[in-house]
Amino acid sequence: MPLLSKFLGILITMYAEAGGKHSKPHFHAKYAEFDAVYDFEGNLLQGGLPKKQAKMVEVWLELRVDDLKTNWSLIQEGKAHYKIDPLQ
Repeated sequence: MPLLSKFLGILITMYAEAGGKHSKPHFHAKYAEFDAVYDFEGNLLQGGLPKKQAKMVEVWLELRVDDLKTNWSLIQEGKAHYKIDPLQ
C-alpha cells in the first residue's frame, strides 16, 4: 500500500483496487494502533482515530484533496504515485 504522506505520527496510505472500482475514492490514516478510512469529502467510512489526530487529518485533507484525487487516479491506473506534503 503506497505511503502518500507522514506527519505527526500519522501515516496516510491508499490501496489500488484490484479487479476494478468497487468503492468510493478513499484513503487510510493510521496512528499508533488506530486505523481510519476517509473519503475525499472528509467522511469517516471505517474505524477511527483519537480526536486530536482525526482533526489533523481533516485539516490536512482540506489542504491536499486535489493531490489525493490525482494519486487515486494514478494508483488505480497502476501508475506511480507521488508523495503529498505533510501537515506542518
